[in-house]
Amino acid sequence: MTAPLFLVAAGSLPDGTTEVHLDGPEGRHAADVQRLGPGEQVLLSDGTGRYAVCSVSLSHRGALDLRVEELGEQPTAPLRLVLVQALAKGDRDLLAVETATELDVDEIVPWQADRSIVRWRAERAEKAHRKWEQTVVAAVKQSRRVRVPDVAPLAHRAELLGRVTSADLALVLHESASRALTDVTLPKAGEVLLVVGPEGGVSDDELTALTGAGAVAVRLGSTVLRTSTAGPAALAALHTRAGWR
Repeated sequence: MTAPLFLVAAGSLPDGTTEVHLDGPEGRHAADVQRLGPGEQVLLSDGTGRYAVCSVSLSHRGALDLRVEELGEQPTAPLRLVLVQALAKGDRDLLAVETATELDVDEIVPWQADRSIVRWRAERAEKAHRKWEQTVVAAVKQSRRVRVPDVAPLAHRAELLGRVTSADLALVLHESASRALTDVTLPKAGEVLLVVGPEGGVSDDELTALTGAGAVAVRLGSTVLRTSTAGPAALAALHTRAGWR
């Protein structure tokens, strides 16, 4: 089993030192919940790709003393994958966010689609956005990622069309699309934007606007997937075609 991952503040990873003290919420979880002890290995990351492989030298209540064994940095992949996930009821959007993070997505954009039953307004918007960020962090730790995906501000149609225009390739999943995802040529580098609608799918007006801005409508197969599984399934297919990084 791989070593558990704990996140530290950006810029706080050791640089040339051999001892690190892990405290705070991550230290309490490591020492008091996971009960890690001397000799066990842990990973530290600041979420930007930098990481440290460490071993526990001493366990305290709520903290660990760690010995740094290796420092490294994961290189940035040439292809940047962005999931535009429509808001959905029953936490199906959160399930998509969680799985997409495990599948190494680079950025997640919450989208207020025409057919989204869930609406982010006022205080709810801030709370809901924070929940998406928390979901991403938990999935990062579970999947041992050393880069934390960005969670962009809530996008409405205008913001989404702007992202489509600036992307190197924009794909919108739609059940009536004649073109398969596997038929699309991927760029060797740059940003690939993947748009997934809510429970009722992408509306006709949205599809017209998205394709008018340059997006390509694609389908995954002959079945219709839930909003919680469509994005992750498409991401897995894109990774397979581009080569897992």
